[in-house]
Amino acid sequence: MTSHFHFGRDRDFHELLADGIVHIIGVVLALIGVTALIYHATALHNPGALAAASIYGLGLIGALVVSFTYNMLRPSRLKWIMRRLDHSAIFVLIAATYTPFLQPGTKDPLIFGLLLAIWAMAGFGVVLKCALPGRYDRLAIVLYLLMGWSGLVAIGPIAQLLPPLSVILIVVGGIIYTAGVVFHVWERLRFQNAIWHGFVVAAAAAHYAAVLTAFRQAAI
Repeated sequence: MTSHFHFGRDRDFHELLADGIVHIIGVVLALIGVTALIYHATALHNPGALAAASIYGLGLIGALVVSFTYNMLRPSRLKWIMRRLDHSAIFVLIAATYTPFLQPGTKDPLIFGLLLAIWAMAGFGVVLKCALPGRYDRLAIVLYLLMGWSGLVAIGPIAQLLPPLSVILIVVGGIIYTAGVVFHVWERLRFQNAIWHGFVVAAAAAHYAAVLTAFRQAAI
């Protein structure tokens, strides 16, 4: 039965162990970090900021948990189903990460339009991955990158909304994600999955720091 499902190269125990450790570190850090972020958002007494922080937190934790579940499963029909959720969760994570950065400027038509466009692209990506699993994977990678760097179209207004450190951290996170794509597609490399997910955790940490920095400045 498993021959009908393609998951790339089989990974040995040590590769799975390394990948699992990376995921567990990411999930634990995300749980702690999101808890702190919700605390800061609550202190702002701003419903919009709290909603944005909650969306971001759910997107981050959800993506890491789904990824951990998918990557730890052995080839099976369940893993094939989880593959759809894992790849879909990346689209949701990108849109969720943008949300707290763009939410304060939604009165600006350009920023509001960008936020809508990013979530529309995420919705398209989820439909693509769920309706046509295992197909158009290269297109999905292009969409991930386009979504991730789409903020450049409104970099001026965004930079005015956020502290300089947040802007720097956003760019750093984007560069780390983009560099990690090399390992994402380099399936023949041993420990490729663990290395790729290490890049994901590092990039997510940079973006989390950017969000927290923005919230802390808003509280001043």
